[in-house]
Amino acid sequence: MEQDYKKRQGNFPQQDNQQRPKMPKFNPMWIYTILIAVLIGLWMSSNHEEAGIHKTADYSEFKKMILNGYADKIAINTDEKEIHMYVKGEFYRKVFNKTAQQLGENSYVTVNYGSVDKVEEFLDASAKKGHFTGKITYEKKEGGILWTIFLQALPIILFFAIWIFIFRKIGSGGGMGGGIFSVGKSKAKMYDKNGDNKIEVTFKDVAGQAEAKQEVQEIVDFLKNPKKYTELGGKIPKGALLVGPPGTGKTLLAKAVAGEAGVPFFSMSGSDFVEMFVGVGASRVRDLFRQAKEKSPCIIFIDEIDAVGRARSKNPSMGGNDERENTLNQLLTEMDGFGTNSGVIILAATNRADMLDKALLRAGRFDRQIHVDLPDLNERKEVFLVHLKPIKLDKTIDVDLLARQTPGFSGADIANVCNEAALIAARHNKKKVGKQDFLDAVDRIIGGLEKKTKVMTADEKRAIALHEAGHATLSWFLEYADPLIKVTIVPRGNALGAAWYLPEERQITTKEQMQDEVCALLGGRAAEELFTGHISTGAMNDLERATKQVYAMVAYVGMSDKLPNLCYYNNQEYQFQKPYSEATAELIDQEAKSLIAQQYARAKELLKEHAEGHNQLAQLLIDREVIFAEDVENIFGKRPFASRTEELLEAPQKSETKTRKRNSKPKEEAQT
Repeated sequence: MEQDYKKRQGNFPQQDNQQRPKMPKFNPMWIYTILIAVLIGLWMSSNHEEAGIHKTADYSEFKKMILNGYADKIAINTDEKEIHMYVKGEFYRKVFNKTAQQLGENSYVTVNYGSVDKVEEFLDASAKKGHFTGKITYEKKEGGILWTIFLQALPIILFFAIWIFIFRKIGSGGGMGGGIFSVGKSKAKMYDKNGDNKIEVTFKDVAGQAEAKQEVQEIVDFLKNPKKYTELGGKIPKGALLVGPPGTGKTLLAKAVAGEAGVPFFSMSGSDFVEMFVGVGASRVRDLFRQAKEKSPCIIFIDEIDAVGRARSKNPSMGGNDERENTLNQLLTEMDGFGTNSGVIILAATNRADMLDKALLRAGRFDRQIHVDLPDLNERKEVFLVHLKPIKLDKTIDVDLLARQTPGFSGADIANVCNEAALIAARHNKKKVGKQDFLDAVDRIIGGLEKKTKVMTADEKRAIALHEAGHATLSWFLEYADPLIKVTIVPRGNALGAAWYLPEERQITTKEQMQDEVCALLGGRAAEELFTGHISTGAMNDLERATKQVYAMVAYVGMSDKLPNLCYYNNQEYQFQKPYSEATAELIDQEAKSLIAQQYARAKELLKEHAEGHNQLAQLLIDREVIFAEDVENIFGKRPFASRTEELLEAPQKSETKTRKRNSKPKEEAQT
């Protein structure tokens, strides 16, 4: 197959191409320039006059000058009805008040006349009397006729010039959004190992994602060695869908496939099929697959395929987008319709696979769904090693520590951490990037920029310290709460305070674990009410997260006493009614309120039990603004569940860092 593909690249050897003289490309602007130059030349020639100056006089003065013998020769223009009387050199001073040397030769007097017959009679009489002995010539101003014709034809010339210019632009697609004549053509870019658009990315440049790379490696192997599979009767999947959160490297993985396969690679976005004209999307799909069949074996990559592959509406009254659905229908037909597409493999990427049409995901179209998940500890370390290559690092850098401090980060997030650390180091005029720069970068990305200059009263600062100390205290004494790393009351972004935790990365979560998490979230509000006597808006983010948690426990995972083992989760698009009755909705609300009330009371009891240590912790926060797990241990002693914490710290690949924020004001007040 590779030999056949190379034959199609052209029959000219490389040396012949190099020996050919490079001729200049034809440019239509040359024609426009020549036409403009010719028109300017005609205008200049039509307005060209002989050397010298002229003077205007009336007919009576003209007769006097003739009778005085001033005329050397006379030229009569019958079109313009003008007489040009050329003056003898010795009479220049009398006529022009200047000498012949000053004026130059062929100076004349211009006179308008009424009837050429009267002029001829007068000149004949003057010649007989000897007043005029020169020649009389008759001329027509041809330039005037040409100029008149040109002015009359100018609108037509301009119309055709603009028409040719616009349609050349339309045909080439320049400045017209693809052009009218090329609007139905595919916008896919083709990359080829032997062409100018060559992709240098390979699997070595993709850190982590070992399982995903193994899946797509099979596609590459089939394109390179198809007999290995066909001899056993196997068929390569026609399509593979890359699914995963944003920033995990789906597009990068597709580029690596293009770099490894060594076959033509067509790349385009799902939104490139969508156009305002009816039928354009389907036309572009047909043109894309036509080009792919001509270049087979090849790969087609459609990024963000959910733009065109979203599930079709089942309700005609909804007024679905017929153009998008027609485009999807054409795509379904081309991928596995009546015809065959041997040698054409389709790759697509999306982070919204649940919204895709079921017909698109069936076997024979996208046979495989390759999940590109967030990297774990070891994969994060590999990603860091890739992005740290261009950065100047000092000896304090610990890649293992950086990987532990960034759980839940995608590859794009890690790239942002490395870039942010370099910017922080440059801001402090450092020659190399150090460990603290990376830790500051992680804090900056998670919590936002520090606002040390933000003015707060003593009462506000104490309330914030009590709130954050409440979170820290409960996380220390709750078994399944996330172990504490750091607490600060320095404002960051929209948060007046923040706490960093090291939660366990779980595959499943029990009811007790979720209850402890809700209780820890309510610790800040409970501490405010217990130790200040009032509550504030600072707990909005905590309450939002706790509310979502308890509603998920009741409505989705069946952890309610009155609604056990029931799941009301519904992911059907275009369905506006709830999958439960109004009575059940009221019961869900009651159960959620009951769970929140139970955990809030539990949080208060724990804070009352450890009130003295909580107050010490709050005062330490007021004094130092930032405290760490060691400071909490000095106040409360060893954590009751220290063995579990030590296990997490020794096995950081199962850990994750997250931030809990406090909003200074509700959204409405903050926007105001």
